[in-house]
This record gives sequence, structure tokens and C-alpha cells, in this order.
Amino acid sequence: MPNILICDDEKDIVNALEIYLSDPDYTLFEAFNGKEALEILQKEEIHLVLLDLMMPVMDGVTAMAKIRQTSNVPVIILTAKSEDSDKILGLNIGADDYITKPFNPLEVVARVRSQLRRYLKLGSAVAAEEILRIGGIELNDGSKEVHVDGESVALTPKEYEILKLFMSNPGKVFSPKEIYGLVWKEKPFGTENTVAVHIRHLREKIEIDPAEPRYIKVIFGQGYKIEKPRR
Repeated sequence: MPNILICDDEKDIVNALEIYLSDPDYTLFEAFNGKEALEILQKEEIHLVLLDLMMPVMDGVTAMAKIRQTSNVPVIILTAKSEDSDKILGLNIGADDYITKPFNPLEVVARVRSQLRRYLKLGSAVAAEEILRIGGIELNDGSKEVHVDGESVALTPKEYEILKLFMSNPGKVFSPKEIYGLVWKEKPFGTENTVAVHIRHLREKIEIDPAEPRYIKVIFGQGYKIEKPRR
């Protein structure tokens, strides 16, 4: 049974989301600032977090950074604004998706289900111990672990899926729309920025120098690919 944590300083928002997500298959937890959210994450096995950005005591940006230090749990950012800058900020700090207030109940449910499905069943159709290797990167799709030059690297679910897509197809160029369709499995919306932010974040974790990447290359005007580094 998935455990969902809802974190927003406005109790009306938390109550509304609890109504939208009222389902016997879900167990809901509530927090009203980032500090409370982190305390719950330490005590409970949480499978998805709905996290507001603007909160007292500890804001969502700080909480998100602390969550990503130890966990790859899917995080959906709740933002009061519709500007791209807010969405990009959420993705930049490690979020997997965003929902803009005021909420559409059907959209909330659909995005939550999508993230839970990917997190709980990621790669279920692949052999349990399949291991992909390119250069110093090793991806174990059985344990969902990634090591770079022998060091463990914590990736978000979307970063993991992007890396797995590239490593399963070395040398193949994927356009941002193709990556979005294969990873998000949704119609493209804000494709260029969303994919670019996730790939930049992924590079920061797997590249020695993200500005001069060894692995994930940009093919200008076409897209991205992964290649074996030259010795």
C-alpha cells in the first residue's frame, strides 16, 4: 500500500489534496513545513511526496535538497504560480514533476498515479540482474543502483530512466521530444526545458566535469546521446 506525504503550510490545501487522493489503497501523511516533512520521512516508508515550495520554518527548496541527499522518492512540487521559472526551479532541485495551484483534481490523481507506477514498478519487465556498463558507469537494473567509477550515485527516478534509456542504446541520438515521450510517457509539454534540466542534473552526478561531459553528449539541433569515453 503506497504511503503519500502531503506537505503544505496551508491546511485547506492539504485537506483538499487528501480529499482528491482519498483511496483505500493509499495511506496519507500530512506535514505543514519542510522540517515536519523530513521528520516523517525519517520515521515512515514514504513512496511519494507532494511538496509546496513556499513554507515557513523550512521551505520546500531546502527540504527538497535534504531529501535528495538520502532518498530517490518521487517528489511532485506544488507551486502557486504558473511561470516556467517556478517549474524549472522545482525540477532543478530534484523534483520529478510539478502541479500548479489551483489544482485540477483529475490532474492531481493522474500525476500521482503515474509517479507511483514508475517508482514501484520501474523496469519490472527487465531481467532482475541486468547490468549495463559504459566506461566507468555501471547500472544494475535489478537493484536500481548506479555506480560511477566505483562510487554509488543517487539518482531520481526520472534521472535513472533517462540514463537507462541512453545506456540501453549507446550511440543513438534521442531528441528531447523522444526522451520526454519514452520517460514521461506523456504528450510533450515544455519538453526542451524539462529534459534539459534533468540531463543537466544527471550530468552533475555522473560526470567529472559537467561542462566537458565524457558520457552524455549534445548533438546540436538533434538531441542527446551517450558514448563510451575515449581512453
